[in-house]
Amino acid sequence: MATVIVLTSGKGGVGKTVASVSVALGIALRGKKTVVVDLDIGLRNIDLALGCERRVIFDLINVMQGEAELKDALIRDRHSDNLFILPASQTRDKDALSKNGMAKLIDGLQELEFEYIIFDSPPGLERGAKLSLYFADEVIFVANPTRASLRGCDRMLGVLQQESKKLQAGDGEVPERLLINRYRSDQSGNTISRQQMVDSLGIDLLGIVPESQSIADASESGTPVITDKTDPAGAAFDVVVSRLLGENLPVEAENELMAGKGGLFDKLLRR
Repeated sequence: MATVIVLTSGKGGVGKTVASVSVALGIALRGKKTVVVDLDIGLRNIDLALGCERRVIFDLINVMQGEAELKDALIRDRHSDNLFILPASQTRDKDALSKNGMAKLIDGLQELEFEYIIFDSPPGLERGAKLSLYFADEVIFVANPTRASLRGCDRMLGVLQQESKKLQAGDGEVPERLLINRYRSDQSGNTISRQQMVDSLGIDLLGIVPESQSIADASESGTPVITDKTDPAGAAFDVVVSRLLGENLPVEAENELMAGKGGLFDKLLRR
């Protein structure tokens, strides 16, 4: 069975798509067959972030409405043979998404032997966000160190409790993890500390990704920053993926990264 991982946020502009492609590619580079699905209908971005926008022929809604076969809509990523992309539609209405359509999509991806399905959810309470949380096996809440972003994630935690199929049926837990993105070690631009964020949400910290111009540069080039583990942001995303896949990496990795030191973090980079 494939594991469905949803990346969500309560507001836009937190870097959720960057996180989605980095997590998906990081998992794929570890030999796991992975697909990243863009659920932001009307505002397609995953294809740009992975540099495959010219290869899009069919999209998610074409598949759901029977206008294209799933295998024909999937795009193999150029960075890893184990990663595939299913882009969102730029022209359809968000109401084109349906629970039955999502269920059939997940079944189809499992038949194609995907091990991980990464949903890049639209921000807030859009239909795609609620549907992704309904089917989630695990959820990553992406937040910036600001009170507005934190409040948005707190709202989405409540939505997960309301929408999750697993939780409503009492069919096991849905792990909830916090990914702090665009964190500044000098504290400028951080209106709330990482510990305050963790304490306020009451969920496990998956990782901290520092503010970095390299993220914007990588997005423009269509090459996710995780491909460069010598870059602090790329290395941070690599730690995130390691933890997500079960490695018990101590918080010292982030502390050394933020302080610009070597030690444990340099060892992680040399793995």
